Amino acid sequence: MGAALTRYRVIAWIVGVVLILLVVIGMPLKYAFDNPVVVETIGPAHGFLYMIYLVAAFDLSRRADWPLKRMLLVMLAGTVPFVSFYAERRVSAWVAAPQEERTPEPIAH
Repeated sequence: MGAALTRYRVIAWIVGVVLILLVVIGMPLKYAFDNPVVVETIGPAHGFLYMIYLVAAFDLSRRADWPLKRMLLVMLAGTVPFVSFYAERRVSAWVAAPQEERTPEPIAH
């Protein structure tokens, strides 16, 4: 499951950064300065990357045996600026928690 988590974490950061560029730079340029070039280039890239994000989130959710609601919330996190970063931290904690519970305590001498 470690590789699935790594794939998810990488694409979550990429999608988050691209979405922020689109919203913070592209949208103001398009609507305030009538310059749609950033939206026209970054918009389709974000759409494609978001599809990869959905696949990575689905793959991880199936491997971690998450309930449907959690999987859908994680998938939606890629649509709101800055939320994918928060979701990535939460997902990492969710995946790490069961591993920590299974790890035996070191024996103190």
